[in-house]
Amino acid sequence: MEAAATVRRYYEALDDHDYGTLESLLAPEFVQRRPDRTFEDRTAFVAFMRDGRPNPDTTHELEAVVAEGDRVAARGRVLESETELFAFADFFTLEDGLIVRLETYAR
Repeated sequence: MEAAATVRRYYEALDDHDYGTLESLLAPEFVQRRPDRTFEDRTAFVAFMRDGRPNPDTTHELEAVVAEGDRVAARGRVLESETELFAFADFFTLEDGLIVRLETYAR
């Protein structure tokens, strides 16, 4: 699967609450850094997305996905129904087809 398609599938898995697929897209050593917290591995990240998200009933509306090799940038909005909760920019690094690093910025 090419890098941009992997990233698009990542957002679909989040929105569909498909945590098995989400886990399969992330390397075991996956790390996410975002303004409010850091996840140091795949297990912690998937557990938070499954059980700890303050609002799991959101969707990601992607405005742009740009890939160069194993690096992907995605920009979009997180929506609850039709209401925008915040805009985000995500920067992914992939290795061997899996997401190993994610830097998230939000406003």
